[in-house]
This record gives sequence, C-alpha cells and structure tokens, in this order.
Amino acid sequence: MIILKNLSLRRSAKVLLDNASVSINPGEKVGLVGRNGAGKSSLFALLNGTLHEDRGDFSMPSQWRMAQVAQDMPETAESATDFVIAGDTTLAAAQAEVTAAEASDDGERMAHAYMALHDAGAHDAQSRAQSLILGLGFQVRELDQPVNSFSGGWRMRLQLARALMCPSDLLLLDEPTNHLDLDALVWLEAWLKKYPGTMLVISHDREFLDAVTNVTIHIENGQLTRYGGNYSTFEDMRAEQMALQQAAYARQQDKIAHLQEFINRFKAKASKAKQAQSRVKALDRMEKLAPMLASADFTFEFKEPLNLPNPMLTIDDASFGYPPPTDAPSGTPPTVIVQHVSKSVFAGQRIGILGANGQGKSTLVKTVARALPVVAGAVTEGKGLNIGYFAQQELDVLRPLDTPLEHMIRLARDTIANGGAGQFSSREQDLRNFLGTFNFSGDMVKQAVGTMSGGEKARLVLCMIVWQRPNLLLLDEPTNHLDLATREALAMALNEFEGTVMLVSHDRALLRAVCDEFWLVTRGGVEPFDGDLDDYQRYLLDESKRLRESLKEAGKAAEPPNIEVPPVVAKRVAPSGKLKPLKQALEKLDKSMAALQAEKAALEARLAGTLSVEDITETGRQLQHVNDELEREEEKWFDLSEQIEALEAENI
Repeated sequence: MIILKNLSLRRSAKVLLDNASVSINPGEKVGLVGRNGAGKSSLFALLNGTLHEDRGDFSMPSQWRMAQVAQDMPETAESATDFVIAGDTTLAAAQAEVTAAEASDDGERMAHAYMALHDAGAHDAQSRAQSLILGLGFQVRELDQPVNSFSGGWRMRLQLARALMCPSDLLLLDEPTNHLDLDALVWLEAWLKKYPGTMLVISHDREFLDAVTNVTIHIENGQLTRYGGNYSTFEDMRAEQMALQQAAYARQQDKIAHLQEFINRFKAKASKAKQAQSRVKALDRMEKLAPMLASADFTFEFKEPLNLPNPMLTIDDASFGYPPPTDAPSGTPPTVIVQHVSKSVFAGQRIGILGANGQGKSTLVKTVARALPVVAGAVTEGKGLNIGYFAQQELDVLRPLDTPLEHMIRLARDTIANGGAGQFSSREQDLRNFLGTFNFSGDMVKQAVGTMSGGEKARLVLCMIVWQRPNLLLLDEPTNHLDLATREALAMALNEFEGTVMLVSHDRALLRAVCDEFWLVTRGGVEPFDGDLDDYQRYLLDESKRLRESLKEAGKAAEPPNIEVPPVVAKRVAPSGKLKPLKQALEKLDKSMAALQAEKAALEARLAGTLSVEDITETGRQLQHVNDELEREEEKWFDLSEQIEALEAENI
C-alpha cells in the first residue's frame, strides 16, 4: 500500500502539495488528474525517489519493483528487440548471475543460477519483447533495426515497450499515449487491462483513462482527493460536489447577509444592543465556506468562413507519397504509399481518417494541405478554398527561434500578399490582443517558440489557424500535447465550425464528438469505413491478432526439421498408490484457489468504492492477506503439478 499522510511537497518556491493525504491499495489502477503545473509529474518523482517530501509521511512497500517510461531519447545501435529485452531487469540480473556462476566453477551456484534464469523467462524473452514492439505499431521488418534508425516518436515507443517488458509491482505512466496512433493505443489499453500490479497513469485522454483506471486522484490547490471510479465517474462526482458546495455557500451568504442586516439596524439601539452583539459573535464564530470557483477554462471559436466552395476539393485517381531524395540518382521514382484514390470532399463534411500506423494517413493529409506534391492523378481545389492545417509535428509549421508575435506578423504579411485579409487587423497591437485570447500574454508573446511546452506550441498553431478564417480544416493529431480542458474547447469549437473538417486523431472522444463519417486508409488505398469507432477498435484488435499469429507461423517455419527418433516403447503404468493422492491434493488446491480468487475480487470491488480511511486500511490488509495466501497456494500447486508430471514421465 502507498500512503501519503499530511505531506507537503515543493518545487523551488512553489508549493505543490500542502498537508495532503491519500492512500493507494495494491492492484489499483489510478488515474492522476489535475491542471498543468498542479504537481502530477512531481508526485511521480516522489514515488520513484528523485524527489523527497518536505514535510509529512510517505511510505511504500520496500519490496515493490517499479517500472516507468524513461523520458530520455535513447542513442544506441542495439536492435529494437535487444533494446526492449534489456528492460527486463530481473532477466538481466539472472543472466549476470549465470555469467558469474560459470566463472566461479561452483556447480551448485550454477544450478541455482540456471534455474533463476529459467524462472526469469529467458526462454521466451525474445517473443515477449517482439510482441510488445509489434503491438505498439512497429512492422516485422523493423524488429532487428537499430534504435538509432528510428525517429524520436518511435524511440519513445521503444522506451514504452521497455517499461512494459520490466517485471513490476508498480507501473508509472506519464502521458503514455502522446506518441501513439489509434491502433497502438487500442493495443496498449488491452495490455494494461491485464496488468496485475498497481498502476498510476497521467493522461489527457479521457477514453483511455476510462478504459484502464478504477480510481481517480485529483490534484487541486495543493490537495489530493481520491474518487472511486474512472475519469467519467470522477467528473460526475466532482460536478455534484461543486453544486453542493456552491449551494451551501449561497445559503451561508444569505445567513450572513441576514445577520449583518440585523447588526446594522440595531447596533445603535440600547434595547437591541445585546442581540446585535450576540449576532456579531455568531458571525465571528462562523466557519466561512469558500465559493466554488472553477478556474477559467480556455475557450475559442472558429469564425464563419467567408465562403464555402462545394465541392471543397476533388481527388481524381490520385497517388500520394514522397518525391525521391534530392541526392538520389536521376530517374529514381517517387515512393508511393496510397494510390488510385478518387474522392470528393463537400462543404460541411466531418471526416475522420482512420488506418493502422504507416498506412498513409499523414501522407494523405499533407498532400491535401499542399505540403507534399501529388505523385500521380490530380487534386482539384474548389474556388476560394482556404485551408487551415495542423501538422502532427508542430515544428513543421513553426519556427523554433521566432516568437509568437513574429509568427503572427509573418502570417498576416503573407496572407495580405496572397490577397487575403485574415480575421482581424494586421496591426501589431491587434495581433498581440488576438494572441492574448489564446493565453499568450505579457512576455510570452516575445518568448522563442523552441523553449515552449508542447501544449503552448499546439495553442499557437490553433491561434494561427483561427486567424486565417479557413473553410477546410486539416488536423493531424491536434491533441497530442493538449490538456483535457483544451481538448474540450477544441471539440466545442469544431462542432460549431461551419466549414469542413478532415481529422486524424487517436483521441476517440474527439473523433466521436466531431466526425460523422470515416475513411479507412489501408493496403495502399482509401475506402469508406462502414461502422463506428467501437467497430474500428475490434477491427484493429483482429488485425493485431492476425499479425502476431503470422509472426508465430514465420518462427515455426524457421525452426529446423525434427530429427527422427526411435519408436516409443509402451508406457508403464505409474503406481496408483503414488499418483492418486497427488491428483486429489491438486483438485483440493484448485477449489481453494478459486475461493481465494473470488474473495480477492470482492475485496477489490469494495476498495473501488468510497470508503473511510479505516475501512480502506482494513480492507487493504485483508486483500494483502488473501494475496499472500493465494501466492502460497500457487506455489504448492506448481510443486504438485511437477511431481505428477515426473511420475507420468516414468511411464514413457
């Protein structure tokens, strides 16, 4: 159990936690939520030991093994598979002990070392690692490629796979979905649902939190508040609490006003002086309730487009891909990723673009956005088409050394040069004011973009798009660095937008809220997807299963043929006097373990609800006892199974 009691935590002069208390029980899946800067990542730093409490008590079982995603960009020539296998610290320690035991020439030590190596899963480490890598969106041909050959986002996926490879009792995940496509996200959810340990996750993806968590801890104003349930449950409970607190505050304000009115009217009258004085004392004794002040959420809107061509654009037997490198030999053909696409995009359409990683979603969007040339065929734009493009990599449209104000001045100058007028005036003060509506105020307008956070860069791109007053929005993973409040604001703005939207996103809440039809980019083409996102998730899981099975088949095909063995002699019958009691004991253990599993499930269900601190402690103690008993029973079960197998093997 993790316990924080009356804990205070600082980062420099900023107080992040102030006399906060909370407990996390073994096996719970916890979503850690709160506004940016509230202290979520600092709480992770406390748990992993890189930050220490300033005051109060913090405790966690010393025997717990911890895993988390390293935030540094790996620089190594190791293959992707070897890099992920190295994340299994238990296996690495067992391999080191084998090496040391062999050097010592100690037979008993070597026997124990080899047994530990087997228990650590050395026999299937490669297949486990490759299953993780493929699940996170890599191709089979990339399993043996060096880590250095991948881009930054893909290396971070390998860091995630490495963390999942590590045996752990506590798993810390800080924004694990940021670099994932929808297919990898669906796979990760399925994996985390089966994770047996305790997990804490920070995420701005509400559907992901709903899928993988059963407890929510909210950080606000230096306090930690625990809610039993996932993110949607937390939202409902918090809204109810806010309404109750606001109602109580309103009632208290009425009472205060009534008392104050009596005091003001009668404090000067001798006959009422005593009563007035008693009411002054009542006011002084009253514990004042604070109003429920929700922080001002960020909101914005897309103004009505100046015109709406229809169709917006027509794609006629077009192929999309990349031109040959500038240093390629003359005559090198372009790389074609998607071909023979014939589609029309009409005014008012809301199109979600789906497809497994690497199929060409971003290539399609980049070509429509004029960032890539059409390889073959034609893309014909409607008259007056005005595109607002949000690139998956913000720096595709941002300059790291320039400030937000310089970006807006250049955008205004280019827009006017191309015959447009934008939404507002191009005067510098007006551009400053417009930046202010996207929370770029004061010195931030003169801060280099390269020093900004991912969320700030994303807001700047949105600001530039809104100013251009587009009629076609091309959005490629716009929520990667946005917090939950800004995602909600984006969804609201898109729903009110009167133009056309083409959206690539792994944020299913955004896709559900915005899109009413889907295109599927798959096997080199684009086709309508007749179904909703739940159908698509099932499709992705089926594809992932098919890929794993094909990998297994390929592995079997690579195995050497079996060597012919001599005919097996007739089995000898094992002495029933030895075998029968062992099997009876095994059946008894099966029943006992089933009862313990049921008791464990009941205790975990109870912990998921709202309990007092005493009840949480007692239930957690009972759960620990059941887990210990279950572990002992499992060890007995394995011992009996091995004895039975040994006796049956004597029959050969």
